[in-house]
Amino acid sequence: MKLHTKNFGEIEIDQQKIINFPEGLLGFEEEKQFVIINTEDEENPFQWLQSATNPNLAFVIINPFFVYPNYDIVIPKTAQKKLKIKNQKDISIYSIVVVPENMEKMTANLLGPIIININAKLGKQVILDDNRYSTKHYVFKQSPEDRGI
Repeated sequence: MKLHTKNFGEIEIDQQKIINFPEGLLGFEEEKQFVIINTEDEENPFQWLQSATNPNLAFVIINPFFVYPNYDIVIPKTAQKKLKIKNQKDISIYSIVVVPENMEKMTANLLGPIIININAKLGKQVILDDNRYSTKHYVFKQSPEDRGI
């Protein structure tokens, strides 16, 4: 299947790689189908979550454990049920990244991870009830003066 994208032009994707988000993403509830696009550089930890229907909608995503190795979340039972998760090995977890003009100030949303059942091709953005995480966790270490200390 051919997919038109703003960032990559026209690309060929396997239709079986489309992930269904029955509830959409926060602020984009009408967008129900996405595909993950990997960059060519294997050293690059960033990927793209591209809408399968809107060429202009794509999010930079990252494995949150790359940003915060001690990331420890509990996926709510309701989300596990909606995603048909039977085994921990069935899931992939991503965080949406905000890329500002100053790349060193890049942040990842650890409070609202995207959980994907890779076998069922189902996804959901989950809002955690966990004050250890924020929507703006720096991807790169900040110096004390950058943090305002």
